[in-house]
Amino acid sequence: MTSMLKPIALAASLFANAALADPGAYLEITLKIAPENRAAAAAIYAEFKEPFLTTVAGAESKVLLVRDDDIQVLHGFDTVASAKAYLSSDLFTKDVFVGLKPFVVADPDVRIYQAN
Repeated sequence: MTSMLKPIALAASLFANAALADPGAYLEITLKIAPENRAAAAAIYAEFKEPFLTTVAGAESKVLLVRDDDIQVLHGFDTVASAKAYLSSDLFTKDVFVGLKPFVVADPDVRIYQAN
C-alpha cells in the first residue's frame, strides 16, 4: 500500500510546485494591427521574447495571442510593480514599442491585473 501513496504524493508535490510558478500579475497589451502586418508584428514578439524573460526583473512568461481583430500579448510577472516597471523599461520603450509602432493602427489597450 505504501507504493500506491508515492505517486499520489509526487502528484500533489508537482501541483503544489506548479501553483508556486503561477504569475502574481499579468500585463495585457492589445494591439490593432492590419492582417497583412501581423506576421511582422509576430516576428518582433519572437525577437524580444527571450530578452524579456531573461533580463526584465520579475518577468515569468510571455504569450502571443493572434485573434481575428487584433493581437494580444499576455506577460506574466511576479508582482504588479514589476509589470508597471516593464512599461517604462528600455526594452519596452526603445525596442519593442519602436519595432511595433509602424504596424499599430490604433492606441494600444494596456491593462495590468493582480492574479489571485
